[in-house]
Amino acid sequence: MQGYIININRAKNEDLIVTIISKENLQTVYRFYGARHGVINLGFKIDYELESSYKSSIPRLRDVIHLGFKWITDRNRLRAWQDFTALFYQHLKQAEDIENFYFHLLDEAALKWDKQNPKRAAIEAYSKLLKYEGRLHDENICFLCNEKVETGISLIRGFLPTHKECSHTYQINEDALKELYLNGSSLFLTNKEIDRLWYVLLEGL
Repeated sequence: MQGYIININRAKNEDLIVTIISKENLQTVYRFYGARHGVINLGFKIDYELESSYKSSIPRLRDVIHLGFKWITDRNRLRAWQDFTALFYQHLKQAEDIENFYFHLLDEAALKWDKQNPKRAAIEAYSKLLKYEGRLHDENICFLCNEKVETGISLIRGFLPTHKECSHTYQINEDALKELYLNGSSLFLTNKEIDRLWYVLLEGL
């Protein structure tokens, strides 16, 4: 099976507790330390097998193959990818079962990661996630004062709309935001707006 590593915790003797988004579900597995084992890291896409044991309620991760992308050696792109994928752990860790949407969303973003600014790929993926989860607030009602935002829209965590005067944050072009929400494209957002939305995104999904 295949999946993306979204969290790694150290256990005893350099063993690892690893959380993976697979096509089927969210899996927490045990990785025994061994010199022959390939290196795994946060954000890696892997092909793997699971082995159950009567000694533990957590299955063992084995036969791991790293399914690398060509941008993986670019330190800046890898760091941005790890920051992005780590957000999924906090967002989904309490979920007992998840749809394959999240796996396919990461697949789609990973394929875009070297074709455009990674921050744009992440923001486009996040707008799709918000729409999928029914959390996309496109009615432009200020989250802080509950009044209609006529001009000067800004976004806070969860891409919640506010008046820029209410949140004292950077204004986002409303037409560019509509294009993002309707068509999943960040084409008309400036680099400065992208940097602002990336900062908002890093606050949590």
